Amino acid sequence: MSEQHDDSTDVKELSTNAAHPAAEDLDSDQEENSMSQEFPRHAAAEITVTGNGELEDSSEHIFNRDMKHSIPPGLNMSETHMTSSNYGSSSEGIIEAGPYQVDFKEESQSGPVVLAEEAKNPAIEKLELVRKWSVNTYKCTRQILSEKLGRGSRTVDLELEAQIEVLRDNKRKYENVLRLAQTLATQLHQMVLTQRQLGDAFTDLSMKSPELHEEFGYNAETQKLLAKNGETLLGAINFFISSVNTLVNKTIEDTLVTVKQYENARIEYDAYRTDLEELNLGPRDANTLPKIEQSQQLFQMHKEKYDKMRSNVSVKLKFLEENKVKVLHNQLVLFHNAVAAYYAGNQQQLEQTLKQFHIKLKIPGSDGMSFLEQQ
Repeated sequence: MSEQHDDSTDVKELSTNAAHPAAEDLDSDQEENSMSQEFPRHAAAEITVTGNGELEDSSEHIFNRDMKHSIPPGLNMSETHMTSSNYGSSSEGIIEAGPYQVDFKEESQSGPVVLAEEAKNPAIEKLELVRKWSVNTYKCTRQILSEKLGRGSRTVDLELEAQIEVLRDNKRKYENVLRLAQTLATQLHQMVLTQRQLGDAFTDLSMKSPELHEEFGYNAETQKLLAKNGETLLGAINFFISSVNTLVNKTIEDTLVTVKQYENARIEYDAYRTDLEELNLGPRDANTLPKIEQSQQLFQMHKEKYDKMRSNVSVKLKFLEENKVKVLHNQLVLFHNAVAAYYAGNQQQLEQTLKQFHIKLKIPGSDGMSFLEQQ
């Protein structure tokens, strides 16, 4: 009987366990949830394994991607990826370190990548300008020294060089005439002031000396008349000085500036001409031919500049000569007529000369300094 009771008890327990399998599963799920809360699962724990024990490709790709993003940025180290082999092999669990290879399949499907042109650096442009200026200065300095030492040849336009030399010589002579005319005007101004003061003194004595009233009066009138004529002559001389000064220090000086530019262009032309001649005398190979071609281009550029400046100088010299003759003709006639009328005592002719050249004089006795006193 006892054996029968035990068997019936076992049958009841088995039936009870079979009837409540969900309860046991529920208990196991609760235990796993509690363990997962205590120990968070890493991404590697979610790797799926096939029936043969091999990792799926998608899972391995996801794992490698997670490993890449899990490494903090800024570390100077090669990215790692895990490789897996057949289940149960000796190399299982080994992590290989090496450069991480990014899959470019998706990127290659996109359109062509266009690289923007790099912006030019201002510092590089300035350095390039300084380099060109240095090379040009060196070539020109070498050309000047070789010419002074008699070793180098220079391009000479005999006709133009003669005209330039005449212009410079005339400028020196006109400057001397201008300086002497200014000295004459200063001395005449002092004399006019003295005559006016002397006339005022004679007038005062004429009023205070009845016995010499007429004598002092005659001298007073004479000195005042001389002072008046002197002021008229000063007006003509100052007009002459102003015109000659404009001719010498503006018109001729402007032409000489163009001449200076022409001479600089000539030096550059000869410098690059000499450089090209030296290259042509050397060997011609793959290394020298580009240099010869570049030198030929620079020579042609400076030759055109030299021809242009030579033409400009010729035109300016021609117009300067015409202007100089016209200006000096009028001014020399004015100077001669004014001086002749003054020393002849012909006051009417002196005033007529100033009217002819439209020269306005300061009214005697008006307030303020005269034109000469202001200078």
